[in-house]
Amino acid sequence: MKSYDVVALGELLIDFTENGISSQGNPILEANPGGAPCNVLAILNKLGKKTAFIGKVGNDNFGKMLAKEVEKSGTDVTNLVFDDQVRTTLAFVHTEPDGDRDFSFYRNPGADMMLKKEEVMEEVIKGGKIFHFGTLSSTHEQVREATRFAIDTAKRSGLLISFDPNLREPLWDSLEHAKREIEYGLGKCDILKISDNEVEFLTGTSDYAKGAAILRERYDIPLMFVTLGKAGSRAYYKDLAVEVKPFLQEHTIETTGAGDTFGGCALNYVLEHGLENLTEENLTELLTFANAGASIITTRKGALRVMPSREEIENLIRERA
Repeated sequence: MKSYDVVALGELLIDFTENGISSQGNPILEANPGGAPCNVLAILNKLGKKTAFIGKVGNDNFGKMLAKEVEKSGTDVTNLVFDDQVRTTLAFVHTEPDGDRDFSFYRNPGADMMLKKEEVMEEVIKGGKIFHFGTLSSTHEQVREATRFAIDTAKRSGLLISFDPNLREPLWDSLEHAKREIEYGLGKCDILKISDNEVEFLTGTSDYAKGAAILRERYDIPLMFVTLGKAGSRAYYKDLAVEVKPFLQEHTIETTGAGDTFGGCALNYVLEHGLENLTEENLTELLTFANAGASIITTRKGALRVMPSREEIENLIRERA
């Protein structure tokens, strides 16, 4: 018996997002719980799955707020560690007119970087069906060692491995370093969620079908998703390649959490249908649901606290049918 459907390891931080102008003409910033792995877990919780998080925050007001919010979302925080010396990581998000974002990080160091191998609880990982991670937990040596230990534990314990590169260029000492760590993740995963710009970064081509083929051939990834922003998404599985259009919104506020929502919806489908013998119909259904979930989150500020329900996602699909 497994205690969790998905166990994720990675960053947990505060996203400061723009929320209007003060009476003095200054921008007002709202402190939103953030971090891609916990966003993925939050949508899974909304869809009725059981999740656990492994990571580190500062033993400060922001860290305590994050722990409370993640637990409130339904995620087990048994392996969330508090650091007495290093503060919780902060990210300042500037939103462009089209809803895209630019990030500035206060993380030199940040508590999420300080997770140690010996602080990773093997029993939490072994209690899962899927282990999910990204590359922000591989930017520095200490947390990279912890991440690789967790991946190896998950592999030995028979979990499916899910990977989202989630490239954030400002956090790397060099893009070559970033590329090496993404390539490491690609070599370990069974399920990959990757964005169009990350495919181009890794393969040098903006022909995403060609780029996906290069990655699949090089790393033998069983199930691969490429998110294309306003152009929708694609799935690659065995000899199948399926593309589904997006659910474009008139009232998009920002795209924070859209990729994480997509990824969580995709993992939810795998949990419910397995990774064997998926059909074109399965992949179309998966992508449609994931695109709809991602679309809804772009109309809301933040991500972790405001994930859509299954009913909301299904209603949007029916409305646009």
